[in-house]
Amino acid sequence: MRHKVADVGGPVHYLEFGGSGRPLLMVHGLGGNALNWMAVGPAIARTHRAMAIDLAGFGQTPLHGRSATVNANAQLVFDFIETVIGEPVVLMGNSMGGHIAILEAASRPDWIHSMVLVDPAIPVTHVSRPEPLMLATMAALSVPGLAQTLLDRRVRALGPEGLVKEALALVCADPARVSADVVAAHEQLTRERDHLGRQNGRAFVQASRSIGIGMADPRFWSRVAAVTAPTLVIHGSQDRLIPLAAVRELMRRRPDWSLDVLDGVGHVPMMETPDRFLSALQCWDAYGIAPASAAS
Repeated sequence: MRHKVADVGGPVHYLEFGGSGRPLLMVHGLGGNALNWMAVGPAIARTHRAMAIDLAGFGQTPLHGRSATVNANAQLVFDFIETVIGEPVVLMGNSMGGHIAILEAASRPDWIHSMVLVDPAIPVTHVSRPEPLMLATMAALSVPGLAQTLLDRRVRALGPEGLVKEALALVCADPARVSADVVAAHEQLTRERDHLGRQNGRAFVQASRSIGIGMADPRFWSRVAAVTAPTLVIHGSQDRLIPLAAVRELMRRRPDWSLDVLDGVGHVPMMETPDRFLSALQCWDAYGIAPASAAS
């Protein structure tokens, strides 16, 4: 795993896991970073050129005068594919990254060979028992300035270890299943990001508001309908942020897509149960199809 930085309208940090064959680009979710994929990246590199990007304002990619909204980061992902990779990719996105992947595949089909959606951020029609932390976050986002102030205070109160622990408790069915190496890497990154100060909160607030708007936009379903790339959806049955019912609705609208539900797993299966995640990925027929240049 190598850390690299590309100039894509400003510095963009990404992880290069190595490998050859068709490029596969991994895109993290809200509040995440490229390290979210470190437990599965090396295995993916056995069959693909595997990379994971830090979106603007997240991980080690600074805002650098850019926006952290979903649409802005969708443009960043496309610019990265076009200028750094230079050929069509398998695009894999978790949560907000899955939402971005759908936007990319709908608007730039020639650049997306196939797509993997991992617990994607899609419209949720009904939530019977919403997470208290999510309710508090959404309420704060509606008040200008409040969300960033509260987030800054929480960062100071919890510290790196506390922040990572709280995040894993929200996105995992069983946080204890996340490897110690993955936890330690996220704690270290959180320490390194401390010098960014209010930029941390600003990026999170921008992204949170925009993903909420994007998920509520009725045009989202027309973008889903426009996707022509073969698509696999991997979803944890115990995802408390995007419930399984939302994915069932997605599959009702796109019955040609493949779905693999991981029983007893939360919102980030590639972190919580990487072996099961890789098994689901490798069993998908489209994943094993190599480009002509790699097969020759």
